[in-house]
Amino acid sequence: MLLSDFNYHLPEELIAQEPLGDRAASRMLHLNRATGQFEDRTFRDFPDLLRADDLVVLNNTRVFPARLYGRRIGAKAQPVSPKNPAARDFLRGRIEVLLTRQVSDEPNEWECLVRPGRKIGIGERLFFGEKDELKADVVARGSFGERRIRFASVPDFFSVIERIGHVPLPPYIDREDRPEDRERYQTVYAQERGSVAAPTAGLHFTPEVLARMAERGIETTEITLHVGLGTFQPVRVENVEQHKLHREWCSISPPAATRINAAIAAGRRVIAVGTTTVRTLEFSAIRSANAKLIAGSGEADLFIYPGYQFRVVGALLTNFHLPQSTLLMLVCAFGGREQILETYKHAVAQKYRFYSYGDCMFVE
Repeated sequence: MLLSDFNYHLPEELIAQEPLGDRAASRMLHLNRATGQFEDRTFRDFPDLLRADDLVVLNNTRVFPARLYGRRIGAKAQPVSPKNPAARDFLRGRIEVLLTRQVSDEPNEWECLVRPGRKIGIGERLFFGEKDELKADVVARGSFGERRIRFASVPDFFSVIERIGHVPLPPYIDREDRPEDRERYQTVYAQERGSVAAPTAGLHFTPEVLARMAERGIETTEITLHVGLGTFQPVRVENVEQHKLHREWCSISPPAATRINAAIAAGRRVIAVGTTTVRTLEFSAIRSANAKLIAGSGEADLFIYPGYQFRVVGALLTNFHLPQSTLLMLVCAFGGREQILETYKHAVAQKYRFYSYGDCMFVE
């Protein structure tokens, strides 16, 4: 299967730069896999499309301000909040670091992406914050330009990160992050800190929508997957089967595993909110000898593309994804490549809003 099989045309003006004021007002494209029929709705209709015995699974990860602006050793401190981070002038030693995965607590080491990549070498010391509140040494380099950095000890690392870090908005959102993004680029049920990108299908939920689901007797449960490189890394090979996914930490609690296994045993539909939820559920099922989910944590590296046989997920709520991305491949595996690309073509024609702050689709 070729990377070019997952391409589609998207006018740049359809990439959402701002969230809607009302989360539930997002448009929702509803696709029936069995019939191939789809219709235009709004997310506020979502509870009405659910069956009374459905189990809806949410990813409760919480985004932290993982983008850090700083300087390399020997460079004078510069303002850390440029107007356009994607077009910054790095000539005076200014750098950008996106923390993607904590690999150890003691010492405090992280995998990260850095800019400018070619100028930040192993052994270099980096400083973050206007008063150099954080210091880190570059200790290793990855195969695709990632770095591993080791932070000097501070009394409360994450409190400093919360104060000096920036919301890691995706690069296709061409603006500086703002204080309101700290709340809006977050699901209303976010709890477990650790993601560098939001599980965007969950951004449409409001307390009112969740209350309507509860009133209808719809059961929900939560799992955790901390979004990192595995979710948004580009595919660099033409044959998609050769792509290797980065690992992302995930966890399923014993109560969640019990509820999900009970739903599967009863033949009830398990609805995954977002591709990260899909990967967590299917990763757990694959590790099990009897296809029952195993409570516990692990590092998911499951790459789902067409041909994959789903063991747990019976319906999927998801946003619209980038061309040639692993996220689009997962959705195509679930809904059928031709069918999904046809719905994408419809979404473009109807001027749906795309990507993280955009609209969504429900595939059942």
